[in-house]
Parts: sequence; structure tokens; C-alpha cells
Amino acid sequence: MVKEKMLEKTNALCNVCLKKIRAEIIEINSSIYLKKTCQEHGEQIELLEEEAEYHNLKKEYDKPGNKIIPETNLRRGCPFDCGLCSEHQQHTCNAIIDITEQCDLNCPTCYASSGKGKHLDLRSIEKIMDYFQKAENNQAEILQISGGEPTTHPQILEIIELAKSKKFRYVMLNTNGLRIARDLEFVEKLARFRDRFEIYLQFDGFSEDTYKKLRGKQNLLNIKLKAIENLKKFNIPITLVATVQKDLNDKEIGKLFEFAINTPGIRGINFQPVAFFGRTQEASTKDRITLSGIIKRLVQQTGSSLKTKDIIPLPCNVWTVGVSYFYRDDKGFLPLTRHIDVKSYLPLIDNTFGFDAEKILKEKNNLIGCCDCVTKFFSSLSKIIPKDYKKMSNEEQMAWWDKHSFRVSIVQFLDKFNFNEKFVKKECVHFITPDLKRIPFSTYNLLYRKNYK
Repeated sequence: MVKEKMLEKTNALCNVCLKKIRAEIIEINSSIYLKKTCQEHGEQIELLEEEAEYHNLKKEYDKPGNKIIPETNLRRGCPFDCGLCSEHQQHTCNAIIDITEQCDLNCPTCYASSGKGKHLDLRSIEKIMDYFQKAENNQAEILQISGGEPTTHPQILEIIELAKSKKFRYVMLNTNGLRIARDLEFVEKLARFRDRFEIYLQFDGFSEDTYKKLRGKQNLLNIKLKAIENLKKFNIPITLVATVQKDLNDKEIGKLFEFAINTPGIRGINFQPVAFFGRTQEASTKDRITLSGIIKRLVQQTGSSLKTKDIIPLPCNVWTVGVSYFYRDDKGFLPLTRHIDVKSYLPLIDNTFGFDAEKILKEKNNLIGCCDCVTKFFSSLSKIIPKDYKKMSNEEQMAWWDKHSFRVSIVQFLDKFNFNEKFVKKECVHFITPDLKRIPFSTYNLLYRKNYK
């Protein structure tokens, strides 16, 4: 017997005509669905979360968003007035700049449909960087340099140098790793950016079938492993990024986690369920895997190492991002979310994609007295921070965090099937376009990307 429970109302898009329609978020047999009806195309029911229990605890971690400076006026309403309009409820935690349309792969899952195209000029790139800092009151968080494949840009080193000069908290280079695997001289040049810089490396699994179906005809595993080897030679931090497709590489989620956390030099892994836009927009949504579905598989495939509650909703955007932070050493790893009640420390956590314990430690004196949770928080951290931490140089502190910290994140983007207004208004990963608009990742790929080709 099907039991349907209505949880709340929202707005959605018709799967066919993309018109804005009313919708309900409902629970059916312990899963969460989006139920919507278009006058022309009828009722549509789409999966939002495989595990209702995880969805229902999201509100416990939700933080009010940072105030934003709107860039567009309200005319048609969300999502047709990006970006950002005054209805958006979260600032830009993570800004993406597409510096090129070119790519040296032709991935069937590419949300950007990259291949041939033009490079963005350096002057336009600098304008975007400056705009990001201005929009964030000169405290911009994460800048991701992306594409296409950004390492095909002839000025990629100059672009990274420019980004570092703009004082973002982190700079990431999103890459498929082909050039990094084949060009050791290029990797050596990247090493000078090592501080607060990461390689966001596409790494989908270990089987030939996975790479052929997600990335084209090639089996890229050896190339990915060579890229990691080259980056480790120069101590360049790495985050692995795995696109996950149901009944393909979802059986490798646990193996991916164990490989990442046990490999020196890899600081984290990000799992991204396949979203149905770009080259995959007409695929069957029956193949959808969700954020909570990845958590479930991760726990199942790592035996007793992980528990479901080790991964929590990201306070910045509880609806579509889950995270966990780990302390690791030669004896194993410790999920901090298991031993620190994050809900109790929400006032200490910035509205950002990257929880920065290092930053909190440096600002400790400014936080004392702001709430009772501060003392408890630092008492919890003191169990893992070495006693001589304050005596370390910046270089030594950076090396300590590289070695001992690890992050798992799961980011579920919204396509025309599971899009709903409530979720996208808190989305904090934004593209910044050449005409200086911040557009949420989901709406950009769903509605706006074609306008910038």
C-alpha cells in the first residue's frame, strides 16, 4: 500500500515545457518526491531523496543565508531572473569561472557539452574575479577555475597567478587530469601556487566500464593515477571529484572513499550524482541516484567504518549538499561529525562550502564570549590539534592540515525534473558570467548556459 504524506509546497518546472508550476514535496514509503502538475503535460512525480530520514533532519542544520547584493530585478520570478535576484537566499560560497569552452575529452555526461570553442581573454577573467570579491565585500571564499578543460587555455598559469593575487580563501583548478598526467613540467609550475590551492581532479572509479560510459571511449584510470602521482611529487593538494551514476559506478563509492582517505596528498573527495542536463538531459531519471542514496551506499560499502550520521547537511545549503570532516593519521581516521555536535556550533560556522577549522583557530580570541558553545568547541578540537601547533610556521601548519584533515562532500544539482524553487534559492555554488551575473549552478546549466555560447 502506497502511503503519501505532503510535507510542504513549492514551485517547480514542467519536465516538458519548462513552465513554472505549483508542486508539493511529498513522502512516499520512506523516500521523498516532487509531485507537480502541468495543465498541458499532466502530473509528474520525480525522486528528490531516496532516504526520507536524511531529508527530514536537514532543517535542524539550516542557517539563515548571508545578505546578498541583487544584480537583477524581479520580473518573472525564480528561476527566470538570475542572477542573483532579490529572492535568492544565499551568497556565493563557491564561484565558478568557465575560462574556456574547449576540452580534450568528449564526455557523455558533460553538463557543459564542452568540446570546441573559444577561450575567455585575461582581461574578462580579471573583471570576473574582481566582481566576485566586490560582491562578497572583499571576503570571497572559493574560486574554481573551470571550463571546458581549463588546462587547455594557453594562459592557464597566468590565470591561476592572477587568482592568487586576488586573495580568495581558496583557489581550485577543475581538471580531467590529462595534461597533469602527461606534462610534468606543467605540474612543477603549478607547485608554486600550493598554499590555499587545490586540484579538483575528475576521478570516477576504477573499472574500465565506468570510464567508457561516463567519459567516452577511453579507459582513463591509468591516466588519473599518473596525474595523482605527479601532483604528489610536488605536494600539490588534491580533491577527487566523482560523478556517480546508478547501476554503473555506485558500487564503487566505498572503494573511492577508502582510496582517497588512505592516499597521502588527497585532502578530500566530492561525489556528484549525475544531473540530467547538458549531454545527459534526455536520459531516464529512473537512473537517478540522490545525495542520501550516496550516503547509504557509502555506509554499506565501508563496513563499520562509517555511520549514516557521520555525513550531515551543509549548514550553508542543507537541501542539496552533505559533508563530513575527518581527522586522519597512521592509525586510521576519525569522523569529527561523530564526536562534535555540529548543530550546537552553528554560530561558529561561516556560510561557506568549506568549513575552516584553521580559520576558527586563528580567530579564537575574537570569538570568546559570543556564545557558550565556543569553549566546548575548542575543547573538542584540542583533542586532535597538536600541543605545539601555535609554534609551527605557516608552512608547517599547512603541511599538518594537508596530512591530517580530510573532507567528504556530496553535491546534488537540480535539473528540469527535480528542480524546485525552495532548494535552488539556497544554492551557493554560482557561475559568474562575463557580463558579471552570478547564476546558481543548477539554473545556469538548465536555462542560461546557451545564452553565453
